[in-house]
Amino acid sequence: MMDDDRIAIVGLACRVPGAEGPAEFWANLTGGIEAVRRFSATELIAAGLPAETAEDASFVLAFGRLAGLTDFDAALFGYSAADAALLDPQHRLFLEVAWWALEDGGYGRPDPETQVGVFAGCAANRYLRHHLLGNPAVHPAGSLPEDWDELLAGGTCDYLPSRVAYALGLTGPAVAVQTSCSSSLVSVCQAAQSLLDYRCDLAIAGGAAVVSTRQVGYRHRPGGTLAADGVCRPYDADASGQVFGNGAGAVLLKRLADAVEADDHIYGVLAGWAVNNDGAARAGFTAPGVTGQAAVVAEALAAAGWQPTDVGFVEGHGSGTAIGDALEIEALTRAFRMHTDRSGYCVLGSVKSGIGNLDAAAGVVGLIKAVLAVRHGVIPGTLHFRRPHRDVDLAATPFVVTATEQKWEGPRRAGVSSFGLGGTNAHVLVEEPPVRPAADAAPPWALLPLSAAGPRALRRLAGRLAEHLDTRSGASLTDAAYTLATGRRRLPHRAAVVARDLSGAVAALRSLATGPEPVEGRVVASVPADAPAELGDRAGEWLRGGEVPAAAGRRVPLPGYPFQRDRHWIEPPEAARLTGARP
Repeated sequence: MMDDDRIAIVGLACRVPGAEGPAEFWANLTGGIEAVRRFSATELIAAGLPAETAEDASFVLAFGRLAGLTDFDAALFGYSAADAALLDPQHRLFLEVAWWALEDGGYGRPDPETQVGVFAGCAANRYLRHHLLGNPAVHPAGSLPEDWDELLAGGTCDYLPSRVAYALGLTGPAVAVQTSCSSSLVSVCQAAQSLLDYRCDLAIAGGAAVVSTRQVGYRHRPGGTLAADGVCRPYDADASGQVFGNGAGAVLLKRLADAVEADDHIYGVLAGWAVNNDGAARAGFTAPGVTGQAAVVAEALAAAGWQPTDVGFVEGHGSGTAIGDALEIEALTRAFRMHTDRSGYCVLGSVKSGIGNLDAAAGVVGLIKAVLAVRHGVIPGTLHFRRPHRDVDLAATPFVVTATEQKWEGPRRAGVSSFGLGGTNAHVLVEEPPVRPAADAAPPWALLPLSAAGPRALRRLAGRLAEHLDTRSGASLTDAAYTLATGRRRLPHRAAVVARDLSGAVAALRSLATGPEPVEGRVVASVPADAPAELGDRAGEWLRGGEVPAAAGRRVPLPGYPFQRDRHWIEPPEAARLTGARP
C-alpha cells in the first residue's frame, strides 16, 4: 500500500481479564502477570454449579475471568433496569469500549458531519441461552411469551454495531462481522478498507465475547481443544489446549493523512492487511489450513510493500493447541521463506497465554498488544513457554519464542494473526507512527470543562484526571483543556476548573474529587482571583449548560469516562443449576 493508503490508530480501549484499559493491560503484559484465574471448589459452588461438579476430575477450575461482568451503566446508555437485564452482556461490554475508544482518540463528541463507522463481532449469546430461555424469573409461565421477539429485539450478534451506532449517534456504516475467533481482527480489516473507500471518516472496530457467564472453569474432554490443566502454553512442547476468557476491545481508526493533518495523537499505523479463507485445503471444516494461513500473511506483506525481514514481532493466533500451533508456525515460515532465508530473528508470541482465548474479541486484543509493543519498544514474553513445540524445528524458522520480555531493537514493525474456526483468516501489519510535531507554546491559563451523568461520576472523573495530569510524563494542561472541550460528550452534571499550571489544576481537581457533592450537579472547583475574567465568564457559561469555545491545543489521550455500573443480571433458572449446565 502507498503511504496515502495507510490507516492511523488514534484510539484504544479494552476490558480484559485482569485489566480495565490498555494501560493496566500493558502493565500486566510487561509484568508477566497471568490473569487466568484458578478457582476453588467453594467458589464454583458459590457460582451456582452443583457440588458434584466440583468433585469431577474432568472439570478444570480455571478461566479468564472478567471483573464486573454482571454490571452496567444502564442509564448512561439509555436503558431501563428491566431492559438492561435482558441485554446480552457482550453488547454492554462493547458499548463501553466503543465509548472509551472514541474518547481516547479525542472524538467522544464527533461532529455531526463526520461519518463514524462501527465494525464489530461478538460470540454466541450464552446469556440468552442459559439465563433467559425458559426462566420463570423472565416469564412466570415457564414457556416463551408471545412477545419474546419484541422483548429481545436486537439481541443477536447481528445488532452489535447498530446498537453502538444508535446509542452514540453514529451515522457511518454499522457492519456486523461473524467469523468466529477472527471476528474482531476481520472487523479491523473491514473498517480500514471502508476508510480507504471514503465510506466513513472515523471507524470503531473490534469485538466482545462472553464465553462463560459462570467464569469458573470448563469440562475437559480428551481429544478436545481445551487444556487439561487450565494452563495455556502457546508454541510450547507441553501445550495441551486452550483456555477461554471473557472480554472486549476496540480501536478507533482514521486515514493516516487526515490524522496527521489534524495533528491527532497516533498510537500506530496499519500498513497492510488481508483476509481470506482456507477453503477445502485442510483436514476438516474445523481444522486450520496451512496454505490459507500462509497466503493471508503473504498478501498482507505484499499490500504493505514489506519484506519479511522488516517484521520484528508477530502476535500469533497461538491458542495453545498442539496441532494448531504447529500448523501456524509452518504457515508463517512458508510465507516468510518466500523472501528470506534468515532464521531466529522475529519474536513470535501470544497474549492468550496470560488472559485466555477471548473468542470473537481475541484478534483486536492481540492487535492492541502489538500496537503497545510498537509504541513502547518492548516485546512482552509469552507466559508458560519453556521449550519449543515437539513437532516444530523452531531453530530452522525465522521465529523465536521467549517467556521473557525483549527490548525492541531497530525499526518497529509487527504482524498480528487471527484465525477463525471455519477457516476465515486475518493478518494485519502495524508500524510506528510518524513523529508528531512539537506543540505550540502554551497559553498561561486554561479552562478544564468536566461533565458526567451524575455527581458520583463527576467526582471520579475529576480524580482520574488529577492523577493523570500529576503522573503522566509530558502532560499538557493546554492539550487536556482542548480535548475536554472538543472531544467529550456534554452531560448534565458539570464542573469547571480554571488554572495557570498543572499543579494548580491537579490541586483543584483533587479538591473537587474529595469535596462535597455538587449542588444540582454544578460547581466551579476553582477560579483563582487573578485568572482572566474571560475564563471565569466561560466557566460560568459552561456550568449553566452552555458551550466552551475550543482554545489552543490538540487531542491527547485522557482517562476514560468512569461508568457507574450497577448489577443488571438475571440468574439462570434452577433447572440449569441442578443439571450442571455450563453457561
